[in-house]
Amino acid sequence: MQLYNSLTRSKDEFLTHTPGRVEMYTCGPTVYHYAHIGNLRSYIMEDVLEKYLRWTGLNVNRVMNITDVGHLTSDGDTGDDKMLKGAKREHKTVMEIAKFYTDAFFADCRKLNIKKPDVIVPATSYIGEFIKVISALIEKGYAYEAGGNVYFDTSKLEKYYVFNDFSEEDLAVGVREGVEADGNKRSKTDFVLWFTKSKFEDQELKWESPWGLGYPGWHIECSCISMKNNGEYLDLHCGGIDNAFPHHTNEIAQSEAYLGHKWCPQWFHVHHLNTDGGKMSKSKGEFLTVSLLEQKGYDPLAYRFFCLQSHYRKGLMFSWDNLDNSAQAYDKLVARIARLDRLEKGSAENSEECARLRESFKAAMDNDLNTSLAITALYDVLKADIPDGSKLELIKDFDSVLSLGLIEAAEKLKSEKQEEDIPAEVLELLEQRKAARKEKNFALADELRSKITALGYAVEETREGTKLKKL
Repeated sequence: MQLYNSLTRSKDEFLTHTPGRVEMYTCGPTVYHYAHIGNLRSYIMEDVLEKYLRWTGLNVNRVMNITDVGHLTSDGDTGDDKMLKGAKREHKTVMEIAKFYTDAFFADCRKLNIKKPDVIVPATSYIGEFIKVISALIEKGYAYEAGGNVYFDTSKLEKYYVFNDFSEEDLAVGVREGVEADGNKRSKTDFVLWFTKSKFEDQELKWESPWGLGYPGWHIECSCISMKNNGEYLDLHCGGIDNAFPHHTNEIAQSEAYLGHKWCPQWFHVHHLNTDGGKMSKSKGEFLTVSLLEQKGYDPLAYRFFCLQSHYRKGLMFSWDNLDNSAQAYDKLVARIARLDRLEKGSAENSEECARLRESFKAAMDNDLNTSLAITALYDVLKADIPDGSKLELIKDFDSVLSLGLIEAAEKLKSEKQEEDIPAEVLELLEQRKAARKEKNFALADELRSKITALGYAVEETREGTKLKKL
């Protein structure tokens, strides 16, 4: 598999430190508000990547943080903690905000068929781990105390700007418009590892530390959570492209300073979802959520399909017209699958053509996770001269990675269509039979079943309830 690596700025063969096992880390949400669909694009693509790695036979350990403290509203270590900002907005405690929006995030993930990571760690549960690592960084000479805070000293590094897609001047926090330089820092690129009460008096969550009552900076949490749960050698780190600097840059700096060796060789960054007004962002006050899509009548999986039709390294332009086109294409794809004959036998394992189709899907995914071509491989299955049974097996196999819910949606569509075609007389008899069974009048239920059979329909009892099938 070839994956684009943000660290080397090239497509590299994906290799792991331990053969057959992938240690994978994905940056989780800051749970101060609902996730917008731009945020969720990253999680969709990371989900596809994880599922594809498993599809190829690799054992994946995916770890994710939940940021419930320490993430400030500015990259320059200034402004409110985002969690405190959310608590003030809704007149709740920080922990109430964290629980509500954590639950909301995972509810959105379920609607989008995004699998939960193997390990999920709220930052507030790892305070002792943060203090241990920060203390070690001070001892090693990579961190210093100033003005009541603890800073990482970037001057001790051979190279700080590891993601060279940007110019040094663009990346430097101190020269960004609207960001005031922190006078406690020795260098404008230094970043906070621990804040004390001298920085934010109204911070709700504070812990005792060797440097005073305070709380961790945002960047330290991902390093500590990953090193604790993925081990000293991380194979794959994922996140949105906006996290490359400063967040991921700082993660690399502090992790490698602490460990004394290279930490993560492969970085996977998903690019922005854009609108006419630019990058989608919560800070603009209005943003699109999964719930809003549902309110407008869209299946969340149509949005997933929309994302998979584009490459993750390209900015994706969102408009209602674009989403409409994807939703229509998704519905047509489901309708084509619903027309396949489930009784027509076939085996995807024993056909040369099936093997070719499967290899086409694999080639697309191996080519830097080209989901657009992988969807083309799905359409090729539908057009192929193979039995419907084989087509269904292949679609189910491919969709274990793409997670578009195609088989389930096709079954539902087929069931709804069958119900539409069933005569009113048969449906009335079925309702009478349900009532008879509820009253435990099984003799009448059997009589009604016979009448339904005489009209050309079989009654089937399933886990989902009673269904009719045309004879």
